[in-house]
Amino acid sequence: MSLQKPLYWRLSGFYFFYFASLGALIPYWGLYLDSLGFSATDIGSLMAIIMATKVISPNIWGWIADHTGKRMAIVRLGSLLAAMSFVGIFFTEHFWWLALVMLCFSFFWNAALPQFEATTFHHLQSETHRYSSIRLWGSIGFILAVWGLGEVFGEIGVRLLPHILLALFVGIWLSSLFVPEEAAGHLKLEHEPLRKLLLHPAVIGLLISCFLMQASHGPYYTFYSIYMTEQGYELWVIGAMWAVGVIAEVLVFLRMHKLVPRYGLKPLLIASLVLASFRWVLIGLFPQSGLIMFVAQCLHAASFGIYHATAIQLIHTYFKGPHQGKGQALYSSLSFGAGGAVGSFLSGYTWETIGGSMTFVFSAIASLLAVIVVWRYVQEQELSP
Repeated sequence: MSLQKPLYWRLSGFYFFYFASLGALIPYWGLYLDSLGFSATDIGSLMAIIMATKVISPNIWGWIADHTGKRMAIVRLGSLLAAMSFVGIFFTEHFWWLALVMLCFSFFWNAALPQFEATTFHHLQSETHRYSSIRLWGSIGFILAVWGLGEVFGEIGVRLLPHILLALFVGIWLSSLFVPEEAAGHLKLEHEPLRKLLLHPAVIGLLISCFLMQASHGPYYTFYSIYMTEQGYELWVIGAMWAVGVIAEVLVFLRMHKLVPRYGLKPLLIASLVLASFRWVLIGLFPQSGLIMFVAQCLHAASFGIYHATAIQLIHTYFKGPHQGKGQALYSSLSFGAGGAVGSFLSGYTWETIGGSMTFVFSAIASLLAVIVVWRYVQEQELSP
């Protein structure tokens, strides 16, 4: 069954708003916290909270979704409660209050995407290679947000950021209302226990490599904008650099449906990890060269675009039927959640002790370790019982 055009645009609309909010949050939230006078350690800790809730939140909501089949109900509820929780950001700028608000907000916000990913794959059925053509609208939303806000904040500063984020969170909720609940389907509960899958070496290897890859991204997502500001780049240039990375990501998403059949998921995943390591070395050692920074941002096509497209298809291959929601939740929680949280938290300390350059060198080492794990354990075919 082919994906109908109206549903294609409804699914794409959700990705657009969700990743537009990421385009506002990830590049500029650290700068916003810096404008409030927080230290690098404080900023790393507050950013880590957003990532850390992904360890718990997607698994709780994934379990509920797999036992009810009501994925879109969870997406809508999570999106609405996330927007409502974020309103607390306007009450006070005290560290512990902001920590509580970010904890509550991100617990609900992080519930939505894994279930929406499972919904998307349910509709794609045998056409999983078309995932990238839908997901690229998320990248377009990210580009428009990060580039446009770079111009805006360069003129008026970043203090308007919370208001913009709240509007985007409301947009996420509204877009979720247009995706029908039938998209998720109702799932049978007779299935092989999840623990058997989780003990398979290929699954363990994939999840460990994803953890290491996202840990290597921790300093980038937390401090890249601050790092570039310290190197003398203007805010609109920094926004443009973020946008260049995601434009490269979009271009590779448009080619993934041809790259995967030609090269295979495992070789592409290994290539993305190697190029990610190269990217972190460039950022860490040559920050004053605008040309090298441009090349490094183009490598986002590999370090996120190829990586995410291959990893999520491997998750879809490993976790079948009623395990789809839990598989997507595990991928999200152990990589973007635990990996991102550890990377952000540790980078807050290394940033103040050994500096930004060496922090990115450690990121390169983490992604190289992931190469070894993938080479040894990950397989492309479906797992035998």
